[in-house]
Amino acid sequence: MNSRRSSLVLAGYLGVVFLSGAAVGAFGMWMYKAKTVSAVTGPSRAEQYRQQYIAEMQDRLHLTPDQRQKLGEILEGTRKLYRELSEKHHPEFKAIQEAHAGQVRQILNPEQRVEYEKLRAERQRRREQEKKSND
Repeated sequence: MNSRRSSLVLAGYLGVVFLSGAAVGAFGMWMYKAKTVSAVTGPSRAEQYRQQYIAEMQDRLHLTPDQRQKLGEILEGTRKLYRELSEKHHPEFKAIQEAHAGQVRQILNPEQRVEYEKLRAERQRRREQEKKSND
């Protein structure tokens, strides 16, 4: 009976060691896959999309150099129209954002409001940096 009990205890210890190893492995894998911050800057998302769009059009439609140039001009004109529309409706979007922020502030306590304003300022700085990189 004592031998059987020792075997069960040993099996329990092995199970604990196995499970702890699996947990450490899972944590290590999660850390390995975590995104890292990079100081290297590349093209903006809009520019990446534009380049992918042009590449796909070139690959699938076999554009001539003249067509490729005209496509670039069309894309630039479309970008200009989107910007004009965005600027035209900016006050309306801003009013909706401010109404949202006011509602959020109402549900927060004073300490949370301070942190919320810091968060909003950080997001605004990021948007301004993205906008500069897109120009």
